[in-house]
Amino acid sequence: MKILFLGDVMGRAGRAAVMERLPKLREAWRLDFVVVNGENASNGMGLTGDHAKVLLEAGADVVTLGDHAFDHKDMLQFIQTEPRVLRPLNFAHGDVPGRGAGVFEARGGRKVLVAQVLGQVFMKRPFDDPFSAIDKVLRSHPRGGMVQASIVDMHCEATSEKMGMGHYCDGRASLVVGTHTHVPTADAQILPGGTALQSDAGMCGDYDSVIGMEKTEPLRRFVTGMAKGRFTPAVGDVTLSGVYLETDDRTGIATRIDMVRLGGRLPQSEPAQ
Repeated sequence: MKILFLGDVMGRAGRAAVMERLPKLREAWRLDFVVVNGENASNGMGLTGDHAKVLLEAGADVVTLGDHAFDHKDMLQFIQTEPRVLRPLNFAHGDVPGRGAGVFEARGGRKVLVAQVLGQVFMKRPFDDPFSAIDKVLRSHPRGGMVQASIVDMHCEATSEKMGMGHYCDGRASLVVGTHTHVPTADAQILPGGTALQSDAGMCGDYDSVIGMEKTEPLRRFVTGMAKGRFTPAVGDVTLSGVYLETDDRTGIATRIDMVRLGGRLPQSEPAQ
C-alpha cells in the first residue's frame, strides 16, 4: 500500500496548498490512502467543520486533530457526524465527542487503522497516559490481521516522547509519526520490528515564520516578554511536509519511508517513483 501522511496544516495558506497539490499527488504517486493533520488549519489554532470538509474533499481519507481539537466549538458537533475526523484518544476523561481511532477503507478495499494520541511532556495540561491508550487499540487491531496497515499520529512537544512511542509501537504499527512542533525531523527510519518512524512530519505552512505564525508578534514576545497582539498565520509560500510510506499488505510492515517536502523554502524531498 502507498500511504501519504501530511503534517499540521497551517491556516489559510496551508489549506490552499493542500487543496491545490493533494489531488495531483494522489494521482502522480498512485496513493492508496492519505492522512492529514488539520488541527491548525483554521486561523492557526483548531479546525472548523467547513475547513474539515475542504481537507476531505481535497483527498484526505482521514483528518487528525490534536490539543486544539475543540478550539472551534462547532467541531464538538461536527466530529460526531463525521467519522473521518479523529480527535486524540486520550484527550480527556469521560464522555468526549468523536473518537480517537478508526478503521478506514483504502483503495482496493484494504483496511487501515488510524489513531492519534497526545503526549504529556511539556504540554499545557496533563493528558491521560498515551502509551496505555494506544496499547489497547493496537492489541485489538493486529497489523497484517484485522488491518493491512496501521498509523499512529503522536501529537506532542518532546522529541524523546515521540521516539519513545515509535519504539513502544514497533512490531505493532506500520507508522508512528509525530505532529505538533511543525518542524520536520531528519530521522525517518524503519525500526527493527517493521514500524516506520519520523519524530515530526513538519507542517504544511510558510516556513518564513515562527512555526507557521507571522514573525512580528512571536519575536516581540521573545524579546520583551510582553504580548501586544494575536498570533496570525503566515501566508507566504507553503512547504507541504510529511511522510511517504509503503507497506506490505500481508504483514503490515513498512517497506519504505521517505520524507516529503514540496514547495516553499525548505530543501525539496519526495519519493522517487
